[in-house]
Amino acid sequence: MIKVVLTTKEDVVFYKLKATGHAGFAEAGSDIVCAAFSALTINFINSVETYTKDKIKYDSNDGFIEFEFVEGISPESSLLSKSYLLGIKELEKEYGNRYIKIQSKEVK
Repeated sequence: MIKVVLTTKEDVVFYKLKATGHAGFAEAGSDIVCAAFSALTINFINSVETYTKDKIKYDSNDGFIEFEFVEGISPESSLLSKSYLLGIKELEKEYGNRYIKIQSKEVK
């Protein structure tokens, strides 16, 4: 299962994302849930880097990705975040939390 934890504060969609694991929907190389999640996540990070001036940091490895806005979030990144969240929530809705589970935690 892919476990996604989105950290939020105040009115921010999320400022930190941590995802671990593999969906387990199918064998490696044929897993459409992992492929969809990876494509959405990589596209989100690339879009923030390309279309905004926001400072971010991220790290990834097999079955692991961590992303964080370092300083503030522009309106453009806020919209990109909402779009990304829509995509992964639809993925969770379509395939169920047996394969992907999204959690949010708020910090002050």
